[in-house]
Amino acid sequence: MLFSELGLSAELLRATEKQGYQEATPIQQQAIPLILEGRDLLAGAQTGTGKTAGFTLPLLQRLQTSEPQGNRRRVRALILVPTRELAAQVAESVRDYGRYLPFNSTVIFGGVSINPQISQLRRGVDIVIATPGRLLDHMQRGTIRLDGVETLVLDEADRMLDMGFINDIRKIMKTMRGDRQNLLFSATFSKEIKQLANEFLNSPLEIQVAGQNITAEQISQVVHPVDRNRKRELLSHMIGEGNWRQVLVFTRTKHLANRLAEQLQRDGLSSAAIHGNKTQGARTRALADFKKGDVRVLVATDIAARGLDIEQLPHVVNFELPNVPEDYVHRIGRTGRAGLNGEAVSLVCVDERKLLTDIERLLKQDIRKVVIAGYEPDESIKPEPIKNGRNKQSFRGSRHSRGHNAPAGASRGRGQGQRTRRAA
Repeated sequence: MLFSELGLSAELLRATEKQGYQEATPIQQQAIPLILEGRDLLAGAQTGTGKTAGFTLPLLQRLQTSEPQGNRRRVRALILVPTRELAAQVAESVRDYGRYLPFNSTVIFGGVSINPQISQLRRGVDIVIATPGRLLDHMQRGTIRLDGVETLVLDEADRMLDMGFINDIRKIMKTMRGDRQNLLFSATFSKEIKQLANEFLNSPLEIQVAGQNITAEQISQVVHPVDRNRKRELLSHMIGEGNWRQVLVFTRTKHLANRLAEQLQRDGLSSAAIHGNKTQGARTRALADFKKGDVRVLVATDIAARGLDIEQLPHVVNFELPNVPEDYVHRIGRTGRAGLNGEAVSLVCVDERKLLTDIERLLKQDIRKVVIAGYEPDESIKPEPIKNGRNKQSFRGSRHSRGHNAPAGASRGRGQGQRTRRAA
């Protein structure tokens, strides 16, 4: 289905065409007409399916066709997201799709000075994209009012619950008018998400574009069993042997993300780490360098990577499996976006077998296991408990097992074939 068949205004169709998009994804086909009708919505969609455009386009059109109530300087639409990176991504989409409309938007998150945000709010904005913590700061300072909000979007609501934002969300919602439109988007539907929908949504319609908690079909998944102290060596080997030019690697902790990036850098692989302890400037620079190819390997924790939108990312590696099975779905959803193929690799040691079983139970499928020659796991090694997010010895010996198969100057691989682009 084309965007021109969804009842969008000429200005929005012009903007989607400017972005190079013509075909609507399944979530966009289902969500846009319902949102235009003013219905509350509980939408389940995997990351990379185009859900951001699925709520941004109809939100803009509803603002375009309705008169603001009360003070024209009050916020008319609020989009709540869990992380800074996702806030920046959504804000960019709002700007791109609203380029031919007379609306002002701003993005609010922590880790940067609050003063420029206050100045912009005082000038008046129609749309605010925010993380809960910084938004509450503004509310307490009296620099923002939400009683004029006509549409509320909770994006990646499951992650917001995982990060403990539920009480913040309740405080925020108490200040808003009761007749607003509510849109809740989530990659997974848990009991907690259902409870959240029952609490805040008014007779919502429910849509889901794929089976619950199922990963995208275009993502190839594989597990490589390996000893815990040879993971880094195997990772360097795979990147060099496969001439991977862009790899997103996940760890469970900030400490390991830093240390792994440093080790890979010494292996001759340009690397950077992003996590919650990094300043927003450092995270933005690392991501920009990764996108333009100056950084070959980006090592990230779950919180920092949520919302990363990297076009045509071919490889995601779970250096450590996540403690929460649903996070596996979110991680590997960074690849295989907008209909493109992707590869998700998990390096699994004996300590993580239970975590792998939990993930396979969630997916309702077994993930293919392939042992790499020369990296066969030692069956005599006993599992150790994973404490505080990771096994304390999971990096033992890595400084003595330097990879030698990943030359920094390896030639670039083949470019991706051209495919019809879809809105992200």
